[in-house]
Amino acid sequence: MKRRRFLFYHIFIFIFAQLAWLLVLGLWIYWYVSNYILFTKVGKKLSFQITSKTSHISILIGGLVLLVAISVGMFLIFRRLNIQLRLTDLYDNFIANVTHELKSPLASIQLYLETMDARDVPRSKQKEFIALMLKDARRLDKLINSILVIPGLEQKKIAYDYHVYSAEKLIHSLIDEAVEQFKLPKKAIRIKGSAPCQCVVDKNALKIVFDNLIDNSIKYTTKPVQITVNLKCTSKAILIEFCDQGIGISSREQKKIFNKFHRIYHPSVPSVKGTGLGLYWVREIIKYHRGKVEVFSKGKGMGTTFKIKLPVYQVSKKRRLNNLLKISQKLKDNRI
Repeated sequence: MKRRRFLFYHIFIFIFAQLAWLLVLGLWIYWYVSNYILFTKVGKKLSFQITSKTSHISILIGGLVLLVAISVGMFLIFRRLNIQLRLTDLYDNFIANVTHELKSPLASIQLYLETMDARDVPRSKQKEFIALMLKDARRLDKLINSILVIPGLEQKKIAYDYHVYSAEKLIHSLIDEAVEQFKLPKKAIRIKGSAPCQCVVDKNALKIVFDNLIDNSIKYTTKPVQITVNLKCTSKAILIEFCDQGIGISSREQKKIFNKFHRIYHPSVPSVKGTGLGLYWVREIIKYHRGKVEVFSKGKGMGTTFKIKLPVYQVSKKRRLNNLLKISQKLKDNRI
């Protein structure tokens, strides 16, 4: 509530300042025009010094330019302030979500440990408790790693181990790993089409992309998960489409979905957990691979499609892709 008042306060100041400048500008123009008419009528009766100095148009033009510059400067300052306030709001939500995500497994681990310490727990039950604690520990590890990935993305260090791969084989391999990782039925993800071409990618980074897209489909689907992955290879690009049958995304949300910390709230899936970073990673990683990612959805309840476009190694911008391989080799040499 306080933040809304704070934002309203700055909006009010901005609007008031603009109105003040427009009022000054209007008065200035009125003064100039009225004096110009006056000088036109009686100018011959006045001295040359008075008419030449008072009616000089350069003063008016200079003033107008100055007013426009000040107005543009104020607009840019206000726009920057508005963006910063939105980022702060998203960051606060991110901290709240992460805090909740950290507390939940920690509380669970603490409860099991206190139970084992206070009571004589049978060996079979101890094994069950240990398994649950390990599960929560892995969850914590995943969350911490997801936070540590942010600096790597910001400094463009997340994708560096580039190699040339057969696109179709690599994609099938990553999809199979994801099916096993998320414990999905084999029929949950269907692959259609083919991509008989080569690509230059960091396999681990691309795995993060696929895992996040599949994880999102699982989180935002109320019925059994069904994902279709469409593959296609043109003369210049590898096209990969992830199509799910989830809750869909409104057109308004589609514009924000790749923003850092942004999360979608839907009443049918109110308990979705996460940090709001997954799709931000997807966009940044694909960008580092000289590719593009887009999202399409017909609306709520109509499913979502993520379209990824990666350059083909043999044809499209080979020099740029070779630069990725050079970067990878240079980083490896520095590590040695």
